[in-house]
Amino acid sequence: MYPYIKSLHLIFVVTWFAGLFYIPRLFIYHIEAWEKPSPDKEILSEQLKLMTKRLWYIITWPSAILCTLFAIWLLILMPAWLQQPWMHVKLAFVALLFVYHFKCHQIFQQLQRDEVKYTSKFMRIWNEVATLILFAVVFLVILKNAFNWIYGVIGIFVLALLLMLGIRLYKRIRDKNPNA
Repeated sequence: MYPYIKSLHLIFVVTWFAGLFYIPRLFIYHIEAWEKPSPDKEILSEQLKLMTKRLWYIITWPSAILCTLFAIWLLILMPAWLQQPWMHVKLAFVALLFVYHFKCHQIFQQLQRDEVKYTSKFMRIWNEVATLILFAVVFLVILKNAFNWIYGVIGIFVLALLLMLGIRLYKRIRDKNPNA
């Protein structure tokens, strides 16, 4: 039974992250739609509200719940994992992922009410938080080691730096060619 539960857990990890990767992108589009003149602003806003609502409630939330349920089931099947330091670190990152998820939910609700409180630049940076968490969790699970924290922290900072440089490069390209 273990391989089936693990497979289902991984499937819902993938779909949860798919939602978490795409929702900030929709937030960016929604925020940028507010900069357009009427009636474009209203038309785009209504379409983006519908898209985010479907993504959030049909894919992202159910995936988060099912991922968590299958993870709990796996821990029931393999209780020794709870004694492993790498699992403690992984669970800390999962808790951080839920904090990120709940903050995305708050932003989702604000945009559904037409409250634009963040810039598209902030959202581009925010979009990378899930990427950093994913990297950390995957390395922890594959290596099954709370690894040398010096290398781990340096690696996460290097990844964050590369992501920030990528965002800046994309902004330059976009500023030169608004249709990019």
